[in-house]
Parts: sequence; C-alpha cells; structure tokens
Amino acid sequence: MLFTQWQRTGAAYRFLIRPLSAPFTEGLVLFLTRLALAGVFWRSGRTKVEAETLITIKDSAYTLFEYEYTGLPLAAELATPLAVYADHVFPILLVLGLATRFSATALLIMTLTIQIFVYPDAWWTVHSLWAAMALMLMVRGGGWVSMDAALVHWSDKVTRTHLATSAPPGSTTRQRTQAE
Repeated sequence: MLFTQWQRTGAAYRFLIRPLSAPFTEGLVLFLTRLALAGVFWRSGRTKVEAETLITIKDSAYTLFEYEYTGLPLAAELATPLAVYADHVFPILLVLGLATRFSATALLIMTLTIQIFVYPDAWWTVHSLWAAMALMLMVRGGGWVSMDAALVHWSDKVTRTHLATSAPPGSTTRQRTQAE
C-alpha cells in the first residue's frame, strides 16, 4: 500500500516536472538568464559613456577608475576603455545569443575582477548571482532561442547537404571512410 502511494507520488511529480525540463522551457530560461546578465553589464557600461553617444567614454569614467577602483592591476587609461567596451560588446552578444559561452566567460572574469580588486565585500549581495548566471550560460550555452543554435542548425544542414552531394551514388559516407 505504501509502495503504491509512493509510485503515484513519483508519477505525479514526474508529470509536473517534465514540462519544466523540456528543451522549450530550458531555452526560455536561458534566454531570460542572458537578458538578466546582459542588462547588469549594459546598464553599467551606459553610465560610463556620454549621453546620446554610442561609446564616447566620459572623463568621469577615467576618474572613477583612477581614484575609486584603485586596486585594479591595470592603469586607469587601459582599464577604463577595456571595461567600457566589454560592458557594451558582451551584453549585445549575450542578448543575440552569439558566442554565448565566450561572452559569459568574459563577464564572469569581469565579475571576479570586480569582486577581487574593487568590491571584495559584495560577493553574497550581488557578485555570486552574476557568477551563477554566467556559469549557467557557460555550461548550458544560449539554448534554442539563440543565434548559436541557429548557426549550429544551419551548419549541420550544410554539412548534411555537402555529404549527400559528395558521396558516390549507392554508397554512404561511412562505407567510404572505412574503405579509405
């Protein structure tokens, strides 16, 4: 009796969880994660550029890096443009889902740099969440709602078409490779 009740509970649990672990749901969650992480860095980058310009760095940004972020191992003249450009480029790539793992890795490195050299007391309040989002994207990729997935799909389609047109009639690529 107890075993049967346990089986019913397990079946109900699996029924409820299955939609959450489906590729469709995972793709949406990864898309939202990309948006959330990109939003943090994009907004930070926009505070360091002149209003109504694409990427003209404010003088106050150089001052911020020179006097506020004094623990950085790079000179302010180098760290400021690197950070500002990274705060713009990697969020755009994340939103598009293009080079997602690379962009997430870059933002994780920025997060750890900020944590170690700038705000060492902010791990549990903010940086751990940024790191968790970046790590999830590094592990899972951009999901099906990304340009990465579209490029993989297109690449697979081109490869299959190429293999189908280059194989001799009546043979398969597997047989050809075994013969070679």
